[in-house]
Amino acid sequence: MRTLGNEFILVDEGSNLTDFNRMISLNASAALLWEAVQDKEFDAAALVDILLDNYDITREVAEHDIDALILNWREAGILEE
Repeated sequence: MRTLGNEFILVDEGSNLTDFNRMISLNASAALLWEAVQDKEFDAAALVDILLDNYDITREVAEHDIDALILNWREAGILEE
């Protein structure tokens, strides 16, 4: 993950940096989650717990947000099923 101004960008290290199809922009909460779990085994419950530990939100909101995030990460090809 690289920081570009106020954005967090995931870059496929094996690709040419000009291949923008292999770059994924993350917001601050997604970047927090990515940093917390990169190179580790994790599940949705672990991501929910990270959100609850860092933000003043309900479990229901955290679960909804994580469901959407996991879907986005899978569609982007950065998370295996």
